[in-house]
Amino acid sequence: MRAARGFSLIELLVVIGVIAALAALTFPIMGAIKRAQTLHRARAELAQIEMAIEAYKTKLGFYPPDNPGYWTTNQLYFELLGTTLVTNAAQQTFQTLDGSAQIVNTTAAFKTAFGPNTKITRFMNCAKPGAGDDAPSAVKFLIGLKPAQFLAVNSPVTTTVLGTSVGGAPVFTGQAGEITPYGYNSSNPQHNPKSFDLWIDVLAGGKTNRISNWSEKPIIVYWTSPATAYP
Repeated sequence: MRAARGFSLIELLVVIGVIAALAALTFPIMGAIKRAQTLHRARAELAQIEMAIEAYKTKLGFYPPDNPGYWTTNQLYFELLGTTLVTNAAQQTFQTLDGSAQIVNTTAAFKTAFGPNTKITRFMNCAKPGAGDDAPSAVKFLIGLKPAQFLAVNSPVTTTVLGTSVGGAPVFTGQAGEITPYGYNSSNPQHNPKSFDLWIDVLAGGKTNRISNWSEKPIIVYWTSPATAYP
C-alpha cells in the first residue's frame, strides 16, 4: 500500500498565511466590539445617574449641590441616596439611608471628605429624626446601584464616590479596589447652563473617552492631571 501523502512546505505556508490574514481581520473587529461594549456600559450607567439627579430636582426643586473646584470629589453619593443626621455620644453623624456611608458633622470631617477648601458643610437631602412631623424627610433617588458603581476611597481624600469600575482617569483608590469617579457641576455648568454637567472619562480603544450628558458621542480627551480634566 502507498504511504499517505503529507502536506508540503508550501501548502503549510499557505495555510499559515490564510490563518494570519483572518486573525489580522478579526482582531480589529474584536477590539471595536470591546470598545463599543465599554462605552455602552458607561453611557447606561451615566443615564442612571442622570435620572436620579432629575428625580431629585423634581422632588426638592433644585439640583444636587456640587463641590466647586473638586468636580470629581462630589457629594452625589450622599445626596442621591439620602442621609439622616444621627446624634450619638454628643456627636452628630450624617449617614446614608441604607447605612453604606457616613461622615461626622464637623468642618474638619467635611474638609477631609471633600477637599481642604470645600464649602460643603451639610447635605440638602437629609432627614432629622426627632425634629417633629413637619421636618423634611430624606428620599433615596438612586436605586439598583451595583457594587462597582461606588466606592469608599482614600485617594485623594476619604469619602464615598459614585463612578464606574471601567478603567479611566482620574482613578480613586480604596481598600476594596479602585474606581473612576463622575465629574459633576451644577453651580456653573459650562455645557448645560440651565441644568448640570455630568461626565466620566473611561479608557476604551487605547484612548480616554469622555461620556457626558452634553454629547451623544464620546469625546476623546487629552489631559495630564485631574485639575485639567474639566472642561
